[in-house]
Amino acid sequence: MKSVKEIHNRMLENIKKEYDRSEGSFFYDATKPAAIEFQRKDKEIKEVENKLDIENLSGEDLERFINQRTGIERKPATKGTITVVISGSQGSSIKKGDLIGSDTVNFVLLENKVIGENGVTSALAECEVAGTVGNVPAGAIKHFPMTISGLTSVTNTEAVINGYDDESDYDLRQRYYEKIRTPSTSGNKYHYLNWAKEVVGVGEARVFPLWKGDNTVKIVVIDSNKQPASTDLIEEVQKHIDPEITGLGEGQAPIGAFCTVASAKRKDINILVTITKDMSNSLEEIKSKIRESIVNYLKEIAFKKNLVSYAQIGSLILDVEGVLDYTDLRVNEGIENILVENEEVAILGEVVISE
Repeated sequence: MKSVKEIHNRMLENIKKEYDRSEGSFFYDATKPAAIEFQRKDKEIKEVENKLDIENLSGEDLERFINQRTGIERKPATKGTITVVISGSQGSSIKKGDLIGSDTVNFVLLENKVIGENGVTSALAECEVAGTVGNVPAGAIKHFPMTISGLTSVTNTEAVINGYDDESDYDLRQRYYEKIRTPSTSGNKYHYLNWAKEVVGVGEARVFPLWKGDNTVKIVVIDSNKQPASTDLIEEVQKHIDPEITGLGEGQAPIGAFCTVASAKRKDINILVTITKDMSNSLEEIKSKIRESIVNYLKEIAFKKNLVSYAQIGSLILDVEGVLDYTDLRVNEGIENILVENEEVAILGEVVISE
C-alpha cells in the first residue's frame, strides 16, 4: 500500500513544471489533503480485500464468513461436570445452587440431597466457569466456600474431564476446509465425519465403513482436549447420528445404516531421560516444561499421524529452556518411534527425568 508521501508526490508530478510545486506552495497545500484521503481509502479497500481470504479472518469475522457459506457454527465452551461425594451428619440438607470448590475454581451443586444414615451422599456438580479451567484432578474438590450446616467434607473421586474451551479459530477453519474439500453427501464417509465433529466436545473423529459387514459404520472419536472421549460424549454423538444403533434413521444417519460410536483407546507414552541443566532452572520447573511441550506435540498429531516420533521427543526436550543436553532417552522403554493404531490416541503417561 502506498504511503501518503508516495501518493502526494505522484499527484504533484501531474502538475506542469512551470508551476511551483514545492512545500508550502498553493499546489502542494491543495493536493496534500487529497493524498491523505486517498491513502485512507486505499487502506479501507485493502481491509476489504483481506476479508475475502479466510486465512486473514478471526473471531466474529471468521464465524460470519464460515456460517454464511456452510452453516457451520463455532462450538461453544462447556462447563465441566462431576459427581461428588459429600459427608456430614444425618439429615443435613444440600441445596441446588450450593457451592463447593477446588483451590482454583468453584463448582455449583445441581441437585437437592439429604445426608442419609451412613453419613454420605452424592450429587452432581457443575463448574462455575466454562472451559478447561474446570478440569481438575481427582480429589481436587475439597472446600466449602461458604459454610453449610451439617456438612463436613466433599471430594471428587474421579477427575473432571468434560470441560471444553470454545472452538479455536484454527479448529473452526479446519472444519470449514473439511466441509468444502471433502463433500459430504448421501451418507458417505465424509458425512459421518462431519456429523461427529458437529457435536460440542468432539475434537477429532475417524470413520470405519463396513466395519461389521454391509450397512455398518464405526466412528471413533476423541474429545476437544485430544483425550479419549467420555461416556457422556460418546452417548451424545451416538444420539446425534444413530440413537441406540437401530438403523431407523432417527438421527443424522440414513435409514438402514447402523452406526456405532466409540472412544479412542488410550496409548500411554512414557518418557525416561537424563538431562544436563543450567543453574537458573530447577529440575521440577524443567520437568513441567517438558511435560507441557510433549503434551502439546501429542495433541497436534492426535488422529493426524500414526506414530510418535522418537526424534521429535528428543528435539522437544532439547528446546526446553534450561536444558543444555540430554542422554539415555527412552520412549516406552525403547529408542524407536511408537506406532499408534487407528483407534488409539497417544497420551503422555509417566515422565521420569534425572540429572
